[in-house]
Order: sequence, then structure tokens, then C-alpha cells
Amino acid sequence: MAATEPPVEALAEFEALAGEIAGLGPALPGTVTERYTRCTSTGCRCRADPPQPHGPYLDWTRKVAGKTVTHRLSREQYERYQPWFDNHRRLRELTHQLEALSLRTVETAEGWPPKT
Repeated sequence: MAATEPPVEALAEFEALAGEIAGLGPALPGTVTERYTRCTSTGCRCRADPPQPHGPYLDWTRKVAGKTVTHRLSREQYERYQPWFDNHRRLRELTHQLEALSLRTVETAEGWPPKT
């Protein structure tokens, strides 16, 4: 059975979401975390009282084929790609909105009670 077109009242929402998704541009998945570390050198400042840990280091972590991959980014790299990380976050938000709208449309079309 072929999919049907969404009702006219939902078309504008679908088109608005699709338009925003199309306009996003590059999107990088994953998380960037600022980390501080301590080494094993006994005389190092990171072992002092109070400790002065090494860092900050910017680690970009993501999943590739089910495995966690981490890259260390320089501050310049982070600033250069920050809009791409923001685009991915927005893409996830828009995808969730698209899914929710699709579910509401199907529930309404089929007369199913909404799931909460």
C-alpha cells in the first residue's frame, strides 16, 4: 500500500520543517567536552596542593560503526566547527518534531487515540 499525502492542515508544518532541515548546511554529530587531566609525574603542578590540572583539552566524541571515536580539537578547530555541531543539534530537534508531527497525523487519520 502506498503512503498517502498528509492532510492539508499539516502540510504547512511539514513544509516548514523540511525547509529548515534543507537550509541547515553541514552537521557534525557527537559531543565536545572540555577536559582537565592529571599526569603521573610526581613533581608536576597537577599534583601540587592545590592541584593545577593540565588543560583544558577539547575532546570531540562520537560513535562510528558502534564504537566510540574521540578526536582532540584545538580551540581554533572547535570555533571553526561549532556552527556544524549546532546544526546537528538543531537537525535532531527538527527530526523529533517531524516524527511527532507524523505520528499525530497518522493517529488523527486512523482515528487512533494519541499515545502518551
